[in-house]
Amino acid sequence: MSEPGQKLRLGALIALVVGSMIGGGIFSLPQNMAARADVGAVLIGWGITAIGMLALAFVFQSLANRKPQLDSGVYAYAKAGFGEYMGFSSAWGYWISAWLGNVGYFVLLFSTLGLYFPAFGEGNTPLAIGCASLLLWAVHFLVLRGIKEAAFINQITTVAKVVPLILFIVIAAAAFRMDIFTRDIWGLANPSFGNVLDQVRNMMLVTVFVFIGIEGASIYSGRAQKRSDVGKATVIGFLGVLALLVLVNVLSLGVMTQPELAALHNPSLASVLEHIVGPWGALLISIGLAVSLLGALLSWALLCAEILYATARDKTMPRFLAFENANHVPSNALWLTNSMIQVFLLITLVSAGTYTSLIYLASSMILVPYLWSAAYAVLLALRGETYEGFAGTRRKDLCVGLVALLYAVWLLYAGGLKYLLLSALLYAPGVILFARAKREQGKPLFTGWEKLIFAAVVAGAGLAAFSLYTGVLTL
Repeated sequence: MSEPGQKLRLGALIALVVGSMIGGGIFSLPQNMAARADVGAVLIGWGITAIGMLALAFVFQSLANRKPQLDSGVYAYAKAGFGEYMGFSSAWGYWISAWLGNVGYFVLLFSTLGLYFPAFGEGNTPLAIGCASLLLWAVHFLVLRGIKEAAFINQITTVAKVVPLILFIVIAAAAFRMDIFTRDIWGLANPSFGNVLDQVRNMMLVTVFVFIGIEGASIYSGRAQKRSDVGKATVIGFLGVLALLVLVNVLSLGVMTQPELAALHNPSLASVLEHIVGPWGALLISIGLAVSLLGALLSWALLCAEILYATARDKTMPRFLAFENANHVPSNALWLTNSMIQVFLLITLVSAGTYTSLIYLASSMILVPYLWSAAYAVLLALRGETYEGFAGTRRKDLCVGLVALLYAVWLLYAGGLKYLLLSALLYAPGVILFARAKREQGKPLFTGWEKLIFAAVVAGAGLAAFSLYTGVLTL
């Protein structure tokens, strides 16, 4: 990837950000939100999300410009600021979040096809898993042909999947009714929702999942044609996707009532458009979802492989993951990623886990990488590192970093103890790869304070395993 012609331009970087964020989440958003909150809490939640995620976008933009030597985004920032184990944990958590999201995408894709071909059921029948497996390996071998080629295809699918979303927004805006929108603003008719704070908390992990990918351009900073394009792509991609998400969610609440939306089958966006214009609306959205998921699967296949490759390249992960094939694709990292996806696809045959539980777990896994990135931005501003002679910029970046950090902490609280413990259960086994990398370098496994952090992770994992065994905790 060292040749100039193989570097990624601004358009490709924006497409990676947008393509990573717009997957299946936006097509299930009306039902996912309505099942947890009513209009008032939804608006408050989007306000918090817009501020928090915009702060994170600015954090990634600022770090990309101030630390150009730190390629690979979330992982590199955690390592530079807080040590090798924190860097490894960020990479490990990000990687698991990414491929777990892909498992959810496969389930949703074939669940959608199940609306027209009953043999696919809810996306976890033997036929659905067989077809998903074939699609998984088709994407795998496409990516093996080269990052540049896969990124070009991602640009095409990104454009193709945005078109039906814009059409939905136009039609839903025309059909919007204020009397439906304001019928029960605070969800008083549904006692199970709890108070407004509870409703806002309950919808938070959904908003995180639909924004996962905001750091996509940062992951590819080492492959960007111009370093300054990384920050631009992050902010432009975020603002565009934010507008689409809010409009899709809010307009749906003015087309159908909250109880009606909450009862819909996913992808609920298809049912909303069908409610307005008839069966062709559901077909249009289903086609858009299929294109969207195919593009998202491709984006995340690229990102999963890249994060493992980057961590192996600087020896945080074992060196075998740094191997590139003749097309400069990190093939070992890609094989490991897609093998894990295949295993979890097979698990869905016997597991009671749903698309929603998969996206919640994927969201919880990425909270730690986001938190450490925000914390590193705050640390740079407090130290004044890279801010010599720029006091005003330093104060601004400190405020933005603190907002992003508070938002990340709020998300950990909103996710609740269940997903915190399940995350610990998935973080703990990563020490095997971390230990192998340390052995390859002849270094001790942990520093003093890293031992305490790992002990806390192991304790959380043990509690999660025991709770799953006793039935106190369920997936």
